[in-house]
Amino acid sequence: MRLRSVVLAALAAMTFGMSGCVAAPAPTSSPDAVHSSAAPSLPAALGPSPTPDPIAGLSLEQKVGQLFMVGTPVDRAAKRTLAAVQKRHVGGVFLHGRSDAGVTAIAKVTARFERAAAKAAVPLWIATDQEGGAVQVLQGRGFDRIPAAREQGDADAVRADAARWGAQLRKAGVTMNLAPVADIVTSPEEARRNAPIGELWREYGYDRETVAARAGAFAEGMREAGVVPTFKHFPGLGRVEGNTDYSADVIDTRVGPRSPDVQVYRELTASGPSVVMVGTAAYEKLDPGVPAAFSHAIVTDLLRDEIGFDGVVITDDLSATAQVRSIDPAKRAVRAVAAGVDIVLVSADPKLLPEMYDAVVTKAEDDPGFADKVDDAARRVLRAKQTPLP
Repeated sequence: MRLRSVVLAALAAMTFGMSGCVAAPAPTSSPDAVHSSAAPSLPAALGPSPTPDPIAGLSLEQKVGQLFMVGTPVDRAAKRTLAAVQKRHVGGVFLHGRSDAGVTAIAKVTARFERAAAKAAVPLWIATDQEGGAVQVLQGRGFDRIPAAREQGDADAVRADAARWGAQLRKAGVTMNLAPVADIVTSPEEARRNAPIGELWREYGYDRETVAARAGAFAEGMREAGVVPTFKHFPGLGRVEGNTDYSADVIDTRVGPRSPDVQVYRELTASGPSVVMVGTAAYEKLDPGVPAAFSHAIVTDLLRDEIGFDGVVITDDLSATAQVRSIDPAKRAVRAVAAGVDIVLVSADPKLLPEMYDAVVTKAEDDPGFADKVDDAARRVLRAKQTPLP
């Protein structure tokens, strides 16, 4: 009788919570998460309540929408991007370009997208590039001028400053920062030959330990402010010469699976919730001839299985970068998802979104194995959106 009473009481409490009278506990990314002792629980013999599947009830089109982040000019909510959010269920927007209009003006732009996504079943991620130095999209009143990574100070200073910079982003309605850079440039001499990172002073240091400490501190500060950080550009752009944005056939001949460029992601991704951006250079020692964003060996075998990262993976821009321009846009999106990527970034040329989106939908309709990959990716994205930052 006592067991029956306990079960009935627990079920009643659960029903009352679901009725809307009491807020349900925040979703967790793990069914083994420990809840407050005040929460009702069933007897241990009956086992824990299953964690709800975040993609339950979503259509294929809604799930595929979560696999894209689409650009908009930073100074306005472009009609094309608003349509992507409203009609194709796109789950992320990227503020593209440069602005010195200040926090208030940017907040008006992001509010347009929030209203457009108001009827969606899941939150919208609004992102930008706010690294510092040559790569700072948002400036003007209310935004600090951020120094380049190389000049940002020690880990304690970086964390405190990044918390302030992150608070400025949140005030402007930005919820994800495609920063910090985790690329390792091995020396000042190499930095002068490294177009994507070293020439722009984007590196935090010349060894794994320094980069882990300082890039990790930047990410911690962003999380404190409620902004999701993004470590980039896996598996490393610190040893190439060309910039994939402007040069085709950028090939790394030195980075292997045990290189510090790769292994630094163990510390970084273990430090708290984050996203990892995978670049588009090709790596001779990892998957010869295949841009990293399209490589199952790099995204799934190395980053997920060997490094152990189970969070969201986003590509570098796949809409206009020279490194992949020769590949049909539809194939770019399909190949990235097939490799294990969760979000395809279509930032510089958002008019390619319909073609890329439709290709992923069609492939998922025709190929059950690919449809499973779409489900897995959408599930990771939604769980990340539901996970509160510490």
